Amino acid sequence: MLNSIMPKNNTYILAIESSCDDTAAAVLLNDKTLSNVVAGQAVHKQYGGVVPELASRAHQQNIVPVVHEALRLANVKKEDLAAIAFTSGPGLMGSLLVGTSFAKSLAMGLNIPLIDVNHMQAHILAHFIEEENYSKPTFPFLAMTISGGHTQIVKVSNYFEMEVLGQTIDDAVGEAFDKSAKILGLPYPGGPLIDKYAKLGNPKAYKFTKPKVDGLNFSFSGFKTAVLYFYQREIAKDPQFVTNNLNDICASIQYTIVEILMDKIKKAVKETGIKQVAIGGGVSANSGIRDALKTAEGKYGWKTYIPKFEYTTDNAAMIGIVGYLKYSAENLENTGFKETRVMAQSRLKL
Repeated sequence: MLNSIMPKNNTYILAIESSCDDTAAAVLLNDKTLSNVVAGQAVHKQYGGVVPELASRAHQQNIVPVVHEALRLANVKKEDLAAIAFTSGPGLMGSLLVGTSFAKSLAMGLNIPLIDVNHMQAHILAHFIEEENYSKPTFPFLAMTISGGHTQIVKVSNYFEMEVLGQTIDDAVGEAFDKSAKILGLPYPGGPLIDKYAKLGNPKAYKFTKPKVDGLNFSFSGFKTAVLYFYQREIAKDPQFVTNNLNDICASIQYTIVEILMDKIKKAVKETGIKQVAIGGGVSANSGIRDALKTAEGKYGWKTYIPKFEYTTDNAAMIGIVGYLKYSAENLENTGFKETRVMAQSRLKL
């Protein structure tokens, strides 16, 4: 594929994202977002994590009103749509099936192309959504995708040529944040709370060992165990330990996680010689990670790209930009609905 895509005038793309517990729909005009609607699911908080069956039911309730609202805010009629893009994976199968089935039915009814999108590719290409005062990375660049289910370093040669250089061999960074928060008694989702309290604490108050993993791969299971043992040891000595030291504990946990990520991305830059680094995924909203990347930018001469906050967590605009790029590159105008393009996959490689 060429690095540049020839734009098509007035191409309206409806995008649908339902890979986990957020039901999202967006409308894009070419590479510009006209609407980006997300409905969360508060039902999971009482369980301390996402319950797949409940997520599927909530998607069924939310998808029609969310799509309707996206079209309304964009002031676009469904008859104006050129194509529908949807998340085909990876994610929770039940959740993916809701979005896939809805997208397939609507595309069939409108007789327009249906474009399947890899969720992880979308996190990376979210950087190419047209936004005022935001410079886009040029090829090649390194992308670090960090979320509740994924941790990857990817070499991006063009829109559709991506090579995974390293990834987690067990748990993802988002899970490390959330599980650490759960150990400390913080409510779900705990990652943002650790970030909040970390700003008030001493990041070097407590030392956690960083896992040793070969190459550019990551591991967070041992880190979670270290936090658990630390908690059990300190609580045995002082039942009020967490209450009295929460800010310092959170700051130390966050500092260690950020160090793990930065060690690997610095190694990737050194090995590839590529000094453009873009981040994506829900955990990229973490202030510690953003600050570390900005510091590295000045210290090592990198150029870092941090997306707009609404494009970091799961959203449909990022699905829409991939849909638009595919639509333009594959010349899908007037091809009509293609049932063979429809497939949901819980596991899907980049």
